[in-house]
Formats: sequence, C-alpha cells, structure tokens
Amino acid sequence: MKLSRTTGILLLIVFNIAIDQISKIIVRANIDPTDRIHVIGDMFLMMNVENTGAFLGMGSDMNPTLKLIFLLILPVLVLGYLIYYIITNKALDRLSLIALCCIAGGGIANVFDRIAFGSVTDFFHLDFGGIFRTGIFNVADMSVTFGMFVLLYTTLFSKKIKKQTV
Repeated sequence: MKLSRTTGILLLIVFNIAIDQISKIIVRANIDPTDRIHVIGDMFLMMNVENTGAFLGMGSDMNPTLKLIFLLILPVLVLGYLIYYIITNKALDRLSLIALCCIAGGGIANVFDRIAFGSVTDFFHLDFGGIFRTGIFNVADMSVTFGMFVLLYTTLFSKKIKKQTV
C-alpha cells in the first residue's frame, strides 16, 4: 500500500513532533532542574532547563507583548505557510521535502511547548573541550538543524548535479 504524498508529509511532521514531545515528557518526569547527568564525561550532559526565549534563550527578557508576537504569532504564521508550501509545491525533490518536514515538525513542537507550558524544555548539552560547545537544546532543535543542513546540502549540490547532466 502506497501512501499519498500529503499523508507521507503529515506523518513525517507528526513523527518529528511525537519524538520531541515524548523525549520532553521523559525529561520533565525524570530529571530535576538542578540535576546534571554526565552521559559521556563532561562532553555530553543531560539536564532539564526551561527556556522562556528562543534559540539559546534569546528573547527571554522581552516584554510579554513582544514575546507573544515573535515567539508565538510569527512562528505560527511562518509554520502554517511552510506546511502549505510543502503540501502544494509538487516540484520539491525528496530530500528537500524531508528537510522541510523536519523543520516544520521541530518548529511546531517548540511552539506547542510555548503555548502549553510557557517555555520550551531543553536538555542536551555538548562540550568538546572548548573546541566546540553547544547551548542546551532538545530533539525539536535537532530536527530543525538536521532539516537546515539537508536543505543546504540539496541547495548546494543539486545545482552541481544539474550542471553536470546538462
């Protein structure tokens, strides 16, 4: 049985939302906000941090009206348009479609947190000895980042492939 394109898109978006929300439920239930769990020494930590802002806590100190506009209304409008674009643009290649679904799913998952809890639960932290260190992030952030890298890859290399075949 072959799924329709729209069903496949919606399933991929829902899958991204589900794995993010399940991971956050587990973290909220099992990791105290004061805990720091060393998964791999000091390189990979797990914790429970409620982020009231956006990426790396940016916007945490904005007034409530600006937070409403920039962290809820604008993202909902952009994500709504993104889903419309994904479903209606039949010319998207498979990798770009997957990338955009991951971006939409991750974005929706974090917006859901802001609506339901007033903050986003973050819990992963990587530190490779000062050479590379991340902020605290979650599965939705990984979905968005993965989608952005795949989209960048398809944008850069699909043009090279088309040029070679012409």
